[in-house]
Amino acid sequence: MDVMLGAHVSIAGGLNNACLNAKATSSNAIQIFTKNQLQWHAKELDQNEVEKFKNCIAEKKIKTVSHLSYLVNLGSTDELVLKNSIDCFIDEIKRCHRLNINLIVFHPGSNKFLPERKTIKRISDNLNYIISSTSSFSEIMLVIETTSGQGSQIGSKIEQIAKIINLVEYKNRIGVCIDTCHIFAAGYDIIQKEGYDKFLSLFNNVIGLNRLKVIHLNDSLKPLGSNVDRHASIGRGYIGLDAFRLIINDKRLKDVLFIVETPGGNSEHKSDIELLRSLLVK
Repeated sequence: MDVMLGAHVSIAGGLNNACLNAKATSSNAIQIFTKNQLQWHAKELDQNEVEKFKNCIAEKKIKTVSHLSYLVNLGSTDELVLKNSIDCFIDEIKRCHRLNINLIVFHPGSNKFLPERKTIKRISDNLNYIISSTSSFSEIMLVIETTSGQGSQIGSKIEQIAKIINLVEYKNRIGVCIDTCHIFAAGYDIIQKEGYDKFLSLFNNVIGLNRLKVIHLNDSLKPLGSNVDRHASIGRGYIGLDAFRLIINDKRLKDVLFIVETPGGNSEHKSDIELLRSLLVK
């Protein structure tokens, strides 16, 4: 089975370097930050850089997804944090429109001062505002990433993500990203086929596989149910190779982008990607 598989790659030195890093990691799908992920604001995209990036990505047929800044928290009740989060999200949608990137992965958010139900409502309300404010960029899908359940994070339970989606008016703009390390840390045992099939069946029944757009392939440095988000290289954590063999060969996932976010740089990511490809059944 042909798969779209690659790494989260750096754009250091210019957007076009994402394309070079894709080649260095043997990636035909990549994830990038379009700006510094630890800053709210970014300088305007350079049009020359934009064109070089788009041409290279198109020429080499590399599927690309953006990851939103880690600072964004749509569940926050801090007025400044929330304003910055919404502005940052809308700006990212505009940047991705210019770059021909149609998927933006984001962490749903958290709030230690509110009960789960109210935090979920707050996240959904803010998504509704963001989507209605970017109706002219309707080709761009906002992809909710599963979380490990650390602290007051929303998204560690499939049902929480389903509740967010149910409260979003324009559901055609919402997708989901599964992170293998995160779901394992959240207590979903995918190590063996029975547990993996049980999880995917739950996902399909509660959310729907049609919404699954991206899977982050990461092993876990911490054991099942730890609620701790610590990625490990493929086959070097508590999840192990059997689970990744199941995922990478699952024909139900043929249209999903597989992205490695494991520790290290291009060399380590290339090794992880080559290992994953070696698991493919010919």
